Amino acid sequence: MRIVQLANFYGARSGGLRTAIDRWGAGYVADGHEVILVVPGVDDHAETLPSGVRRISVSAPRLPFSGGYRVAPARRVADILGHLGPDALEVSDRLTLRGFGRWARRRDIHSTMVSHERLDRLLAMTMPHAVARALADEANRRTAASFDTVVCTTGFAAAEFDRIGATNVEHAPLGVDLDVFDPRHADPAVGARFADHTTTLITHCGRLSPEKRADRSIAAIARLHEARRKVHLVVAGDGPRRPALQRAARDLPVTFLGHVADRGQIAALLATTEISLAPGPHETFCLSALESLASGTPVVASTSSAVAGMVDASCGALAANSPEAFADAIEQVLALPRPERESAARQRASGYRWPDSIARMLAVHRG
Repeated sequence: MRIVQLANFYGARSGGLRTAIDRWGAGYVADGHEVILVVPGVDDHAETLPSGVRRISVSAPRLPFSGGYRVAPARRVADILGHLGPDALEVSDRLTLRGFGRWARRRDIHSTMVSHERLDRLLAMTMPHAVARALADEANRRTAASFDTVVCTTGFAAAEFDRIGATNVEHAPLGVDLDVFDPRHADPAVGARFADHTTTLITHCGRLSPEKRADRSIAAIARLHEARRKVHLVVAGDGPRRPALQRAARDLPVTFLGHVADRGQIAALLATTEISLAPGPHETFCLSALESLASGTPVVASTSSAVAGMVDASCGALAANSPEAFADAIEQVLALPRPERESAARQRASGYRWPDSIARMLAVHRG
């Protein structure tokens, strides 16, 4: 089977979306399929990745105020698809590439849209909730009608499609590499870079964009700092909000690492830290939270996100969307014996495996 993956918001700093696309593609190749990934780039070029996936980059302009993302022109993408002749099409972009469901249907090609975000939640960030919900419902009806399958990684992600009665929704949870993200990778030298042994090391790992609410992590640290709790927050990630966040963190025990491309460094940081924060209220999965759990690190997450289905009181805490609630939740986790909370975190992550996710996606592509 020739599977073509399409994604616009894919780049060196794309985080969980890129990880999911790359891991699925590598799994498809390992199962004997031909996989071609079409993404935007600085210029036109093609390459074969170590996984065996052939990646075609399409010259595309930067999207203003997006932190560096590019959007490939739909017409160029259509021309490339016409030459490739896929058996199955996997689209990871609900906005700029959603027209390819109709493109595939006209050619009798099985099409799948992967819902990496909640459209109703994103729209509600800039408009009244009732308006956002109505617009999202209409867009989702069109998406569900034009694609053969809509894939959601969690029940939270699927809720907006369930609300409109879509009958072609399939669930495919993401996975985690339990060898890369492992408590054994804890490194005292990593912790010593930021704090002494009497200080609680906390991380926020993710893209610094508005919907991720890294400001809430910083505000929670500010409250703990004011209460004379010895804490230090390490922020791993970059994005358009970084300058404002750095200003907010001035005079606080916060270190910004920027984008960290080395997965080994991220794994060591997550395994060394005591708590990981996932304050994004609209997360449809949050792969960084799962990687934290696999590293034996409890997670404090927003109670209104999909992470609420991944974390319980044994391996973290859920908090209302306020700095006060997150500060209290951090204290709640620290009250648990460290060996017990680390063991529970690792155990929870062990239920999410990439081979299971890949097998589910292949079943979808086979129709």
